[in-house]
Amino acid sequence: MKVLVTGANGFLGQHLVRQLVDEGKFVIHACGKGASRLSYGERNGVHYHSFDLTDYRQTQLLIEKISPHIIIHTAAITQPNDCAKDKTGCWKTNVAATRVLLRAAQKTRSYFIYLSTDFVFDGKEGPYDESAKPNPVNDYGESKLLAEEMVTMSSLHWAIIRTVLVYGGKVPGSRSNFVQWVKDKLTAGEHIKVVDDQLRTPTYVEDLAKGILLVVMKHAKGLYHISGKEMCTPYQLAVMVADTLQLNAGLIEKVTADTFTEPAKRPPKTGFIITKAVKELGFVPVRLEEGLRKSFGI
Repeated sequence: MKVLVTGANGFLGQHLVRQLVDEGKFVIHACGKGASRLSYGERNGVHYHSFDLTDYRQTQLLIEKISPHIIIHTAAITQPNDCAKDKTGCWKTNVAATRVLLRAAQKTRSYFIYLSTDFVFDGKEGPYDESAKPNPVNDYGESKLLAEEMVTMSSLHWAIIRTVLVYGGKVPGSRSNFVQWVKDKLTAGEHIKVVDDQLRTPTYVEDLAKGILLVVMKHAKGLYHISGKEMCTPYQLAVMVADTLQLNAGLIEKVTADTFTEPAKRPPKTGFIITKAVKELGFVPVRLEEGLRKSFGI
């Protein structure tokens, strides 16, 4: 079975490709910008394609050539501030490229799995289950919600997976995730300010990849919330990182979101209720403490 993964060079993409390889049932077509940063090659059943999703003609031709049974679309501009600063680029990557992928997938009748975010919510009444009404407060959330709506309106067999504050071990060339950033700063003896007035259910990246694989294996359709079960603030998470690594938590200053002047507003309280994923997919996330230990290889 042929699977195409967009954003394969990214943090989630690299972990997901590895789990797909380990499953041993797929011919994997991994797509990303520039040279491959994957640790797997064609001997592992992985075929890498370097291309830009916003090159719509190239995208259509590639999908038609591969004719994948499954498309897992993880590629996106995921930083809210980047989306606020470059609204055109945000819409071009997160919305228009998704539309092109969907049109190409219509021709190949591919099963379409789309990765989305808790930022489709305004954060007033979290944690959220799948029945909650989205109301994004920034361009990133708006772009992801619009792409979600296009997926649901397609005639394809589809699944949407939303997730929250993904963390985990470093992978080559990807953006540093929050817990690794905290580790690096504290290891260097630097003082950091971290917000304590936002609530999330942090998601271990290997759990997210596992959740996507469960959706694939069950050929599930619909919307699924995939995250950890434990809710905390970024400040509390940073302190847990310090405790896990026996670093100086005194370097972490507790602040509010108003401390920072940022282009994009953040929802104050998101986090997910994952009952549906547990019941329908058999999804069981690790505890936050264990996820942190795994992230740092201890």
